[in-house]
Amino acid sequence: MTGFPARPPPARLPADADVSFVMPRHDADHHLHAILGPTNTGKTHFALERMLAHPSGIIGFPLRLLARENYERMVALKGASRVALITGEEKIVPPDAQWFSCTVEAMPVDRSVAFLAVDEIQLCADPERGHIFTTRLLHARGREETLFLGAETIAPLLRRLLPGITIDTRPRLSALTCTGTMRLDKLPARSAIVAFSAAELYAIAELIRTRRGGCAVVMGQMSPRTRNAQVALYQNREVDYLVATDAIGMGLNMDIAHVAFAGLSKFDGRRRRPLTAAEIGQIAGRAGRGARDGTFGTTGRCPPIEEPIIEAVETHQFDPLERLIWRNDELDFSSPHALLASLSRPPPLRGLQASEPTSDALILGALVLDPDTLAAASTRSRTKLLWETCQIPDFRKLGERSHAQLCARVFHLLVEQRRLPPAWLKEQLDRLDRVDGDVDTLMQRLAGIRIWSYIANRDQWIANAPMWQDRTRAVEDKVSDALHERLTARFVDRRSAHLIRLLENEAHAPLLSAVKTDGEVIVEGHPVGRMEGFLLHLDPSLPSSDRTTLARAARRALRTEIPRRVQACHDAPDTAFRLNEGTGDISWDDVVIGRLRAGQEVLRPTVAPCGDDLLSPRQRDTIRTRLERFMAHLIARELAPLFRIQAAAMNIPEARGALHEMMEGGGQASARFPVTGRHPLCRLGVRTCLGQLYLPALLKPRPLRLRALLLAVQTGENVPELPPTAAVSVIARDFLSPLLERLGWPVCGGVRLRIDMADRLTHDLAQRAQRHDVALRADFAPWLGVRTADVPPILKALGLHLSTPRPLSKDMAGPLPVWMLARARPRRSRHRPHPVVPARLKDSPFSALAPLLARQSA
Repeated sequence: MTGFPARPPPARLPADADVSFVMPRHDADHHLHAILGPTNTGKTHFALERMLAHPSGIIGFPLRLLARENYERMVALKGASRVALITGEEKIVPPDAQWFSCTVEAMPVDRSVAFLAVDEIQLCADPERGHIFTTRLLHARGREETLFLGAETIAPLLRRLLPGITIDTRPRLSALTCTGTMRLDKLPARSAIVAFSAAELYAIAELIRTRRGGCAVVMGQMSPRTRNAQVALYQNREVDYLVATDAIGMGLNMDIAHVAFAGLSKFDGRRRRPLTAAEIGQIAGRAGRGARDGTFGTTGRCPPIEEPIIEAVETHQFDPLERLIWRNDELDFSSPHALLASLSRPPPLRGLQASEPTSDALILGALVLDPDTLAAASTRSRTKLLWETCQIPDFRKLGERSHAQLCARVFHLLVEQRRLPPAWLKEQLDRLDRVDGDVDTLMQRLAGIRIWSYIANRDQWIANAPMWQDRTRAVEDKVSDALHERLTARFVDRRSAHLIRLLENEAHAPLLSAVKTDGEVIVEGHPVGRMEGFLLHLDPSLPSSDRTTLARAARRALRTEIPRRVQACHDAPDTAFRLNEGTGDISWDDVVIGRLRAGQEVLRPTVAPCGDDLLSPRQRDTIRTRLERFMAHLIARELAPLFRIQAAAMNIPEARGALHEMMEGGGQASARFPVTGRHPLCRLGVRTCLGQLYLPALLKPRPLRLRALLLAVQTGENVPELPPTAAVSVIARDFLSPLLERLGWPVCGGVRLRIDMADRLTHDLAQRAQRHDVALRADFAPWLGVRTADVPPILKALGLHLSTPRPLSKDMAGPLPVWMLARARPRRSRHRPHPVVPARLKDSPFSALAPLLARQSA
């Protein structure tokens, strides 16, 4: 296949499928090829096989780590005497070397070889390093075969810039599926969590150590030695989790089943920007190797991945690159200013974009402003030397000013002494030859060593270069080992192995266990869980096979702790408990120890204590009794107006029925019992509106929230969302819970109107319209908190009649028309008048027979 067509997701391949590549045959002069496709297509493996089949070859990788990894694979196949490694900081070139593993920047392109390959060729579009890859794309060639490996996004530009190239696209060997968002402690084993800053990476690694026992850490600035040691932790299954930067997106082949993104943006050296779909696909593609499927998603506070990006990643279809980064490599070394000018030449071909000033060009621009440096670079050779010193990598990232000073110092020493002084080199390395400090200190020290490794590998700069290369490599290995130890100590919990050994001998030496004052449960000196309230929470990172034994040992330590806690709960004052009005949970010292359950009455709920088999039945009853007493006090305090009316109306027979319904309804009841005029309940503050008896004092926020919880618990429904505190009306479709009717928020038209506002509105408007039609004021709708169009349905629901105003014609001037409230007209009641209880029967046990007597007399 030689195009870039859309295609469906790759089919799953059987485990024993033959996934080897077969290069199509071409004529002898058509030796320029590209193998393009997503991750896990075997492109690199194919390129190595092709190179080793030739008598000589060079392959360039985007990272030093990859160059080293593939160098070791080549050594295993061909022997150390025939394989070379060349990177900026490391150079191993045996006299008989035939095959070279290099970083792209360090490729010896002036060396004639039969085969040449460049991996991750889509990095031609990278703002910082793209011009290096583009130069290799346009000019680096093997005598017999040249091969470019990368993503399909570069295919259109390859055809434009290299018309004779043959492109072979390859499908992914396994499926890649998005699983959405997962919590960190729910991620499956063999997961890689990807972060985009050191601080975020450390925080995630600390959390995984706490909850999952430990993780390996991989960062791009690590030395190969540290990186390989950390990868070995993961590959050997000493830990099941890997926390890494996006460095894993470039060729890191590991046993990863799931990739979780902790962020979807990164700092690219200039600004923080969102990841592109192709970048997400490159990183997510590390999940699933060979024919094994992989998954990806997000975790932590990372927002979910957008659906179009998920589709692009799962189908491996990304927008093609529009241009490649280019910088002139035919430089003018006649003077520093001429050199700067030659770096700024425009691209010669369509599809190329001039590179923004990179680190080396910025350093050169800074040094040219120094008169001493400008004077020292007086010849072509010295200008070239100045450019070479400007290309010393800034691994420390301390800022251009600091790095420019180092480059200037190296340049001046080379100009003055032709070689860097051994004493000065020794002084610089001695400062770094230390293993004290924390992870960040060692990481920064390692970055400094990498700079001197780069300098030591410039043979023409240093006398006895092999000795200094060995010295820098030894210091790097020493600091790398110390960094690995610090990372392991910080992010890997060794507790599990120790506990397993003790558990095997438990029959001979029982485990020692105890409970600390803060609730932490200790077994054999290791924390295994925490006592919260009356629940034991075992550490989730404990091996599942040992949880039963550890729990038994922990419970043994709680035999004296539980009775002490039960007694403390029984003796605690009400202020020590807190009710969560959204869930019905009751907390003691910020720990949930009980939950409300429905009782025989709304205002008398029961409590279910939270606890496992640590509590005996008697202890559970003690806790239940104490929490129910707390709830009784809380309900009596928050609903005090209702209980005051109950106490005041105990001896008023005609009030008992209505009052009983209000108590059963949690403060509100249907008005089956007329409560009007001088009824005793009216005098006590009970109001009637829309067929409901209500108490205005219970509409305040705190009583309202408590009533909502009590009704939800009694009915088994969810606690309803309540309208805002200051609202008098809300849109009905936004608050659908039927419990709101019983809480004083009836539906009137298309809104829910607070019942005291409905009562006030009905009373005021009815009074105003007793004798004649009345015009509503202009601000009536805003005063009610509704739209103007909602007014007629509301008033109609309240039993009021409103005439719709007739709009003025366009040719008429005058005031805006107003709503008119129609005069109230007497209507015959559909209900018989309430029978009057004779005075002689009011205090009699036969007062209930009064309606029958009245009916007979009628």
